[in-house]
Amino acid sequence: MVMKCEEIREVMPDLASGLMEVTPQIGGHLADCAVCTGKMEEFRKTMALLDEWKAPEPSPYFDVRLRALLREEMAKPQAGWLNWFRRPVLAAALTVLIGIGVGLFFTRGGIYGPENNVVAVVEPQTTQAAEPGTAVSDLQALEKNHDLYSDFDLLDDLEVQHDVTANP
Repeated sequence: MVMKCEEIREVMPDLASGLMEVTPQIGGHLADCAVCTGKMEEFRKTMALLDEWKAPEPSPYFDVRLRALLREEMAKPQAGWLNWFRRPVLAAALTVLIGIGVGLFFTRGGIYGPENNVVAVVEPQTTQAAEPGTAVSDLQALEKNHDLYSDFDLLDDLEVQHDVTANP
């Protein structure tokens, strides 16, 4: 089985660092492919440079200065309007209140639920009643019972009187 260049490139970092041994298949491919052999040498040089590199030592007072800066930051008063959110008890209480509010909204039908509908409004009669059958009395009756008549489907089915003439 011959390995492809893509398969070799996936394992090159491990081969160059010594985490993986060269198998006969990998060795055969590296012997035949000059491109992969060149990349393998570049990886080995990079790994050798990384092995030689030493991390710089921090100054002897680094820890002391870092702790002093941390104490200063912790001593500063916490500012901001979201500061109370950092307290878990208040955040949990707010979450519960929001949950209860949303639950009540949906279980009671929201602001347009059935218990919030106004069926009829009765107003005291302040004007003198007009004679029945006149236009004024008809308009007063329609105004008083507007909600009732607006949802009354039988009115749509009534036939219109054709013998009524308009006043000139």
